[in-house]
Amino acid sequence: MTGKYETDFENAWCPGCGNFGILNAVKTALEATGKENHEIVLVSGIGQAAKLPHSVDVNVFNGLHGRALPAAAAIKMANPGLTVIVTSGDGDIYGEGGNHFLHNIRRNVDIALFVHDNQVYGLTKGQPSPTSDAGWTGALQRTGVISGPFPPLAVALALGCGFVARGYAGDPEFTADLMLQAIRFPGFALVDILQPCV
Repeated sequence: MTGKYETDFENAWCPGCGNFGILNAVKTALEATGKENHEIVLVSGIGQAAKLPHSVDVNVFNGLHGRALPAAAAIKMANPGLTVIVTSGDGDIYGEGGNHFLHNIRRNVDIALFVHDNQVYGLTKGQPSPTSDAGWTGALQRTGVISGPFPPLAVALALGCGFVARGYAGDPEFTADLMLQAIRFPGFALVDILQPCV
């Protein structure tokens, strides 16, 4: 990487957090687009994953919990020439923002969505997210999750999403390639990225 998208922002992620791999993948994918910094907008909501845009030297919109997708759709409608990417966590997108996830797929808004799927609300520590497995326990869920996990990829496919992929934070090169394909896809594109919460 050339460092074109580097910032001096110091994040507060835990050592070994999967967000570091995702950050590297995002920067690699953005460099591969050949776009200038001002042509890209990273949008996020609330949570550990939502801090990622501050580490990338592009336009950033950090919105309310669960509301990254409507903000991104509005940005894309206001300026269709921009490359608009949402990068946020599984709780933010599939929980509080679940309704927006469904309807942005249905409307086929031309944005790429990168979901950091660690199966937990990482900012509040120990709170299960919509993708937590049945039986999962944590500091705030001592008896185990009763319901099964929300299946984001199956839901996206059932709704007719034209680009659905799954990456892994431990393989930033592979994930960057998926991200680049999603950015280039003409319509709504989902990349769900599995990542450990350490």
